[in-house]
Amino acid sequence: MSKDKAPVTSRDILIIGAGELGMPVLRNVVRRAQGVEDSSVSVLLRASAVESTSPHKQRDVAELRDLGVKIIIGDLIANTIDELAEIFTNYDTVIGCTGITAGLETPMKVAKAALQAKLPRYFPWQFGVDFDVIGRGGPQDIFDSQLDVRDLLRSQDEMEWVIISTGMFMNYLFEPDSGMVDLPNNTVNALGSLDTAVTVTTPEDIGVLTAEILFAEPRIRNEIVYVAGDTITYGELADTLEAVLDRPIERVVWPFENLMAELAADPDNMTRKYRASFAQGRGVAWPKEQTYNARNAIPVTDLRQWVTENLAN
Repeated sequence: MSKDKAPVTSRDILIIGAGELGMPVLRNVVRRAQGVEDSSVSVLLRASAVESTSPHKQRDVAELRDLGVKIIIGDLIANTIDELAEIFTNYDTVIGCTGITAGLETPMKVAKAALQAKLPRYFPWQFGVDFDVIGRGGPQDIFDSQLDVRDLLRSQDEMEWVIISTGMFMNYLFEPDSGMVDLPNNTVNALGSLDTAVTVTTPEDIGVLTAEILFAEPRIRNEIVYVAGDTITYGELADTLEAVLDRPIERVVWPFENLMAELAADPDNMTRKYRASFAQGRGVAWPKEQTYNARNAIPVTDLRQWVTENLAN
């Protein structure tokens, strides 16, 4: 932000998306905003999401209304940069929580709209790994798109930005499609090697930490903030499952070369892109003791606790 502009306290806040991450962020930002005078929280949703007959969607929309969140209709794909910028002009802070499903071009499109709107403060969708350390040209092409956004944000001084690096969603370790934990067959499939490390955080904890970072004093700006529920190797993941579930766990290594060969055979497969990227073991883990939550003594769910609460019974 330019030197002659005083930082603006986040009061008029727009959160983009109300999915797996958006809902925890919304709940916690609303909670923390109650202590900020004249604050308001809105959410940007597609019309189809608001009008959906899905019980899950209807429940989320009802919860948002109960929380006092104002629903704004918009579509990151269908709307132009000009149209998104017009929406953003009504806010001093925008937090992106849409994930990767919006496509490769969307992160840059939203960032350009934020700049065009002269938005004072922007939290882009970068809830994940350390793209700077991973670098360009890797197996997951959306990481290059995220680096493009970082380059854009760093090249300007009109808008504050905050990036929150969270690692992998903890529950994704156990999603059948990820392949990392095969519970029916009591197997951990290690990406790269058993010593490959990964940082994992629950969406619920990311929601809490995002709200804390948003309202932190002194104000956080133009900074990458690292958080972690846990940082573990795949070997430690297997050890934890054995200890908590009290049954033997087989350890299988999926070498990076094999994962790259699988990706070459199916180059548009998003899961295979992620597997190969994480198997490199670069930029996907950081020491928990150096994170924002550890430095500020904010409790989070570690791997053993998650397994105990979600799998032990």
